[in-house]
Amino acid sequence: MTGAAIIGWPRAGGQAAPALPAERTRRVAGSVQFQGLGKTYISSAGEVQALQGIDLEIEPGEIFGIIGRSGAGKSSLLRSINRLERPSEGRVLVDGEDIAGLGEAGLIRLRRRIGMIFQHFNLLAAKTVRENVALPLRIAGVPQPEAEARVAEVLRLVGLEGKEDSYPSRLSGGQKQRVGIARALVSRPEILLCDEATSALDPETTLSILRLLRDINRRLGLTIVLITHEMSVIREVCNRVLVLERGRVAEMGPVWQVFAQPQHAATQALLAPLTRALPEDVAARLRQVPEPGDLQVIELPMTGEAAPPLAALAQGLRLVQAQVEPIQGHAVGRLVVLAPQGLDPRSLSSTARRLGHVAAND
Repeated sequence: MTGAAIIGWPRAGGQAAPALPAERTRRVAGSVQFQGLGKTYISSAGEVQALQGIDLEIEPGEIFGIIGRSGAGKSSLLRSINRLERPSEGRVLVDGEDIAGLGEAGLIRLRRRIGMIFQHFNLLAAKTVRENVALPLRIAGVPQPEAEARVAEVLRLVGLEGKEDSYPSRLSGGQKQRVGIARALVSRPEILLCDEATSALDPETTLSILRLLRDINRRLGLTIVLITHEMSVIREVCNRVLVLERGRVAEMGPVWQVFAQPQHAATQALLAPLTRALPEDVAARLRQVPEPGDLQVIELPMTGEAAPPLAALAQGLRLVQAQVEPIQGHAVGRLVVLAPQGLDPRSLSSTARRLGHVAAND
């Protein structure tokens, strides 16, 4: 939160935010709650239930990821936070307030507190970077001197100094998304929604944008809610993750925990592209029925809750593969080893499992 003091972040008009009434002081800006949330769409084919029974709370200041396959309901859930989607049932509370009852003026105030960035940037081609970023302030009637100062402030924050007078056609994809982030931040929101914000970018640019979002979260204390279909994005930036499957909560928890021990088939499928397959020569030699002299192929999952089972390697076992990475301070991944046939895998780790056998002399 020290960065908030560095770049300012007062409320509109340059004044500090007023003290909250006593009954609201326990509510920290940036909290979101879903209570029994459901969304049903009516189409020519009939009813489509996009969301069912969503109950969860997003903590102020966290980076919360929502992931799922196409049609899982990610966009419907995200867009309910700023009421671009109206729930069919249940409630959405922002800072403890049920947003369903907001009138037009209240809805305008809500959306000024919630910034949003998009997959395809949504920039106006005929306007410069400065003009694109200033647009929300012009609509809100912010005086020009203050608007100019705030635009300069957020352009520095996202690393676009010197690009103020450029047009979108002269920018790279990453620069366009930085403009989109600056535009979302210029109203000084407390919540930032990211709608597949990196899926149109190459891997290197994606990483730079995710690092920027993490830095913004750390410096400004914003709550960031992002949706994606890529677990690599969740791993890089999120504190907690919700896995949606057919509009329902499949799984939710700290990112390291979900990566280490995925419980639901949908989560396991989403993680599969990040898991290395066995080396081809070992995979080709695997058989389930052992023969005399065969070695076991044993997988030792690393769940981040205990020390890595490296003692197994000190017993003369042969390492076939190691895939280990730190996630939120926890070592997560797996070791694959070759062991004598008579060895009980459970003596190496309570979570060890036998993948098959290979001939010892191959």
